[in-house]
Amino acid sequence: MSPHAPAQAPGAVLDIRKLVVEFPTRRGVLTAIRGIDLTIGRGEILGVVGESGAGKSLTGAAVIGLLESSGRVAEGEIHVCGRRIDNLPRREMQKLRGRTIGAIFQDPLTSLNPLLTVGDQLTETMRVHLPLSRAEAADRAIKLLQEVGIPSPELRITQYPHQFSGGMRQRVVIALALCAEPELVIADEPTTALDVSIQAQITALLKRVCRDRGTAMMLITHDMGVIAETADRVAVMYAGRIVEIGPVASIIRAPRHPYTKGLIGSIPSLTDRRERLVQIDGAMPRLNAMPSGCAFHPRCRYANEQCRSDRPPLLPAGTSEAACWHLDREEVSHVA
Repeated sequence: MSPHAPAQAPGAVLDIRKLVVEFPTRRGVLTAIRGIDLTIGRGEILGVVGESGAGKSLTGAAVIGLLESSGRVAEGEIHVCGRRIDNLPRREMQKLRGRTIGAIFQDPLTSLNPLLTVGDQLTETMRVHLPLSRAEAADRAIKLLQEVGIPSPELRITQYPHQFSGGMRQRVVIALALCAEPELVIADEPTTALDVSIQAQITALLKRVCRDRGTAMMLITHDMGVIAETADRVAVMYAGRIVEIGPVASIIRAPRHPYTKGLIGSIPSLTDRRERLVQIDGAMPRLNAMPSGCAFHPRCRYANEQCRSDRPPLLPAGTSEAACWHLDREEVSHVA
């Protein structure tokens, strides 16, 4: 590591420093991730939330080495369990995936092979990464299916993905992500395709897994409700940057960035009798038309000349940090 590289966070399972992700095109280089810092500790769930195009899924893809072929980590470093991984050869990264880093994706059908039984997929993954016999892996697969809440695992292990419901398939995907005992799991929209009652079961399962196994998790979602129920901390992303980060309870109760305020205000409440929900006017800027200064300023009612010209860094905001020049404004500090 160079003498000017940022220090690693002590004890962090995932440590991202000054990450920049670019996509070269015929018309120039598009910067999708713009210098973000993130850490996740053992047993911690960090929620990453934002609109489509904010860069949250790209951040997860950069960590697991699955950026699209044209994408590249242009600057910064990614460390997992103290080891730098963003510059590893493809073969080394393949060894790391599954063993050290697990992944849960939105659609379980894209993660499961329809031609193999659930048991075969679990046992093959375990035997690739762990020194287990076929019988030991099969026994472990049954216990894992039981752990993620699948009834009659001895029978279900012989069945194919199409024989499972959507919620049960997602439980299988979670088991698959955990079967080699990874230190870190990247969960990208793991509940979006499920109905509300199944969502609640899956979020409770993710929380229990992290608590019992000490697994660190990056939970990527556009749903602040899922974040509120599941995560310990939350990072709010906008236009490739983190605009607010801190404990979930603090940010839900008193968001400090105007964008976070809009996200929180758009969630219906059983106790709040507001006639209308908060609306964030406008749209996320395109990568080839990024505003100067604060990228949120065209949509922000507090924007002034400083916002239009100077990009704010993350600044202390109580127990959180927020990238806003107006943190002292009372109306930014509380949900309307």
